[in-house]
Amino acid sequence: MSEPSRIVRLESGISIGVPPAWPPNWKGFLRLSLVTCPVALYPATSESEKVSFNQLNRKTGHRIKYAKVDADTGEEVDNEDIVKGYKVDTDTFIEVTKEELENVALESTRTIEIDEFVDRSEIDPRYLIRPYYLRPDGKVGHDAFAVIRETIREMNKVAIGRVVLTNREHIIALEPLDKGLMGTLLRYPYEVRSADEYFDDIQDVKVTKDMLDLAKHIVNQKAGHFEPDKFEDQYETALIDLINQKRAGKPITAKARPRGENVVDLMDALRKSIGREAASATEAPKKSGKKPRKAAAGQKEMLMPIAGKKPAKETAAKKPAAKPQRKSA
Repeated sequence: MSEPSRIVRLESGISIGVPPAWPPNWKGFLRLSLVTCPVALYPATSESEKVSFNQLNRKTGHRIKYAKVDADTGEEVDNEDIVKGYKVDTDTFIEVTKEELENVALESTRTIEIDEFVDRSEIDPRYLIRPYYLRPDGKVGHDAFAVIRETIREMNKVAIGRVVLTNREHIIALEPLDKGLMGTLLRYPYEVRSADEYFDDIQDVKVTKDMLDLAKHIVNQKAGHFEPDKFEDQYETALIDLINQKRAGKPITAKARPRGENVVDLMDALRKSIGREAASATEAPKKSGKKPRKAAAGQKEMLMPIAGKKPAKETAAKKPAAKPQRKSA
């Protein structure tokens, strides 16, 4: 069963008391002062539906295999003989065993302790890493979980705590999401680069009111609401089309790339942009009757035999929830 199955189960709605079919990334406790409950953490996103490629030997068509070898002897090393080492200088390493790493006893290894509550607007987007789903683990602790969740919701705050994932302690921001919590891993300050070195040499340009008014008019013409279902991964779709054409033995022709042009007269470009956006708006109703392309269906048809996955009938028999198709606008 592939990774999307786990995510689909989560997105289809988790009923309290019924754990997801896939194991969590982390299990432990959520604690607010003396209020504690057992919880489990699951990834909220997945990359496994994207088209992926293997590296092949052009001469034989066989897959390339990477072996772990000793840098000096060139001999292959068994996994049980591989340990972690911190590089001190060119030829000197400090060896650290798995047991020693596990003995670095941090409270956040088993407990997400809520340290403080902050306004969502105070969290710089550059600090956001990836989202997770947090839910009660097992049949106990649902009352305590609900108290913590609803307190965060009523106060309209984000709870900040710490959690250890992949042998690293992370800051985690907790927000209510339906019946559960969404936890977003955050970066530490030393992981965020300063913008000064990139922005300091940008010229200070005086934007005239006329230019700003024209630009605002373009923004108003393109104003809308963020609806993820409207967007299609066009590169992913192009990859699927390319592979399907090659499977069918069709000739592959290179498509013309769009050419960028330097703007000579900025005011003229702004005026023409307004006219183009107005024309696009009048054409939009005509296109609305066209059925959107279901990229996921085409992808499944192409990927199943190539990736070597089990037939659809076998897969369907093993999982109770049907996998929803991804739709594109």
